[in-house]
Order: sequence, then structure tokens, then C-alpha cells
Amino acid sequence: MHDLFSSHFVVLFPTAFFTLALYSFLYRDNPLFKLAEHVFAGLSAGYYFGLIFHSVIVQQLWMPLTGDHDWLLVFPALLGAFLFARYVPRFSSLARLSLAFVIGSTAGITVTQQLHGLILPQVARTLLPLTSINNVLLIVGVLSTLIYFYFSKPHTGPLGWVASGGIGFIMVAFGAHFGYTVMARVSLLIGRMQFLLGDWLGIAR
Repeated sequence: MHDLFSSHFVVLFPTAFFTLALYSFLYRDNPLFKLAEHVFAGLSAGYYFGLIFHSVIVQQLWMPLTGDHDWLLVFPALLGAFLFARYVPRFSSLARLSLAFVIGSTAGITVTQQLHGLILPQVARTLLPLTSINNVLLIVGVLSTLIYFYFSKPHTGPLGWVASGGIGFIMVAFGAHFGYTVMARVSLLIGRMQFLLGDWLGIAR
């Protein structure tokens, strides 16, 4: 009995409380929602701080330095330390070195990833034979959407007709993304309702 009481009130009751507190925003903004919001933000920040500290600082920096004596890691360690120099006015300019390196390397990596991971595969997937309705709709949708974003000429005449078709394809894509988002949120709601009615109250199992 003591174990059941502890499990119910130590684990299930706080979880149910914060679940109901978060959903109370559907009625209006209130102190319970703000409390749950701040607790969630604080727990998330603490969790990610511990996760990043253990996976980056410990596993990728400290352990290779002390175990494998990989002294090249001293340079990224210094760049990381320079980021905190902005809090010391005398040495705040050192933070610009780290920021410049982070921005430059991130931009270079991101451009390469977007090019090879998104742009080129999408271009390749539009080079299809016109042997099916799906291929025709895909090619027409891509071309009309691109023409809609072509602003060097006014969208009048045949160009305007094609651009109007592009608007239709864009709205269909937005609707599909919105529907997928709604389905995902409803799935989360169903999971929370199953927890409240089943695990917590024991009404529906």
C-alpha cells in the first residue's frame, strides 16, 4: 500500500497536475499555466545543460585530452572559452574571434548540407518522364510555383495564369502541412487523455 501511495502521488499526481495546468491555457492565461510553463522551461534548460556538458565537454573534449592526449583540441577549447570573454569588458573583443569562426563554419556546412541534401535531390526528383499523372502534376506544380516567385515581369497574361496555378499548389502544400500539424497535436492530446483517464484516474484502461 505504501509503495502504491508513493507511486501515485510522487509520480502520477505531479504529472497530471502539470498536464492540467498547461491545458488550462485553453480557458485563459492564468497563474497555474505560468507556473507549469516556467517549470517546464527550467527543467528543459537544466536537462540540456547537463546533456551538452556531458556529451560535448566531457566526452568530446576532456576525455580525449586526458586519455588520448589529443592536444589539437586545445584550440576549439580556447575558442569556446573566448565566448565567455564578452562578460569581461577588457577582453570582450576575443569573443568576436569565436563568433566569426562559428558563423563562418556553420554557414559553410549549412550551405553544403542544403545543396546536397535538399536542392540537388529535389531537382533530380523533378526530372521525371511525363508517363503518369503524378509526374505531370509534380512538374507543373514545381514550375508554376517557381514562376509565381518570378517578379522580374508583371504577372499578366499567360504568365499570370501560370502564377495563379502556382498559388493553388502553394495553398495545397500549406494545407497538407497544416493538416499534418493538427494530426500531430491531436495525437499528443490523445496521449495525455489516455494518461489522465487511464494511468491517473483508472477510468479508461
